[in-house]
Amino acid sequence: MIETVEDLRKTFPAPKPRAVAKQLDRLDQHCLRFISLAPFLVIATAGKDGHVDASPRGGAPGFVRVVDDKTLHLPDALGNNRLDSFTNIVQTGKIGMIFLIPGIDETLRVNGNAKLRNEAELLRQFPHERHPTRMVIEVFVEEAYLHCPKALMRSKLWAGDYRIDRSTFPSLGQMIKDQSGSPEPVETQSEAVARYLTEI
Repeated sequence: MIETVEDLRKTFPAPKPRAVAKQLDRLDQHCLRFISLAPFLVIATAGKDGHVDASPRGGAPGFVRVVDDKTLHLPDALGNNRLDSFTNIVQTGKIGMIFLIPGIDETLRVNGNAKLRNEAELLRQFPHERHPTRMVIEVFVEEAYLHCPKALMRSKLWAGDYRIDRSTFPSLGQMIKDQSGSPEPVETQSEAVARYLTEI
């Protein structure tokens, strides 16, 4: 059992100087370029009760707006209305983000503080053809760090070696029914996809 950092360091050597030196306190030109090309990221937040949430976010490349080298704007999109991430941000204001670009094995990690903004003039900067933006996460960058490609290389994420045909997996409707015991009819995968297409 590992219970202290000292115990942990008995197993792992100190990080190489380059791994420490590449952590930035702002977004440089490489980070900015990465964000402009990323159509997908995962945000992590933590609430005051210790609840931790990691949630996917997606859009066209550049959907996360760069305000300056210390500030990002992430617009809301239709979701399940649980508001786990939003609630955590209201409670603690802490956020972590991992940006991914299809075909690129490196990832970009950004950590910092966040707040929720809903001023009309800001929301208008994020027009959507179907659904108006209701909220923007404003991120204040404290750390920016380009991760090496080893994790994605191991997973062969973009190579498709482990790609699973969707038809071999239960529909989300079936899995939710199994988990919740809901008496409602099961929504088929094709019905769910058709519904999702009206919400993106």
